[in-house]
Amino acid sequence: MSETRLLLILVVVGWAACVMAQSSSAQNGSAKIDASAVWQSTPQFLTAGHAACDSSSHVVECLIGQMSKAGAPVAAVNFTRELYKQSHGDFGIMTGFQGMGPVAVAWITYPIRANTNYGLLLVNGQPPIVNVEDLKLLDRKTMEQSPQFQDLKNQFPKVDVWPGDRDGKTWPESQPGPNGGTQFVVSYPLINGCRACARAGLAIFTWNFDAHGKFLGTSFQGMTPPPF
Repeated sequence: MSETRLLLILVVVGWAACVMAQSSSAQNGSAKIDASAVWQSTPQFLTAGHAACDSSSHVVECLIGQMSKAGAPVAAVNFTRELYKQSHGDFGIMTGFQGMGPVAVAWITYPIRANTNYGLLLVNGQPPIVNVEDLKLLDRKTMEQSPQFQDLKNQFPKVDVWPGDRDGKTWPESQPGPNGGTQFVVSYPLINGCRACARAGLAIFTWNFDAHGKFLGTSFQGMTPPPF
């Protein structure tokens, strides 16, 4: 084999290895979400957004386009676009960010929702975005089998867990988990049947991650009593 051919093979192999390394890095989420994606929208943005997009057949895509025109950072626009894809249609803007080790917390404002305008995401772990308001991920089975919940059902027959009453300011508590992991403590209102119905206290869950940021699921921790 000639030296020229051997050199060519080595160059091709080196190039392929570089491409594979970059691909692996991307898949492992090396492009971390950070505070550069935070943007505080203004009432003027919403007014202009409604005027430009309410008649559009693709309202959210239109609003994302309006973010750039209103001066939103590129990182903020990219985050909103990624959230839109992952949430299958939500228009959310990151309005707060707090790094907490391998997993960080992001406050999201949903300006065109009718009811819950704030939400929490746990980001930069595996998967990169975990929605704390996704009630399907809660350890409901343990909660529903607990004596506390069974007693509560006697008083509030239609009681269930509802999305959190978030204010966009109160960060969730974090605490050490097993084997170097992290747990985020999050509460959810217990309501007797409808959003305007009687409040029956709070259900408390931890969102559990291992030392590398892998999401392990949630754990029911208990309940607070109904308000007087």
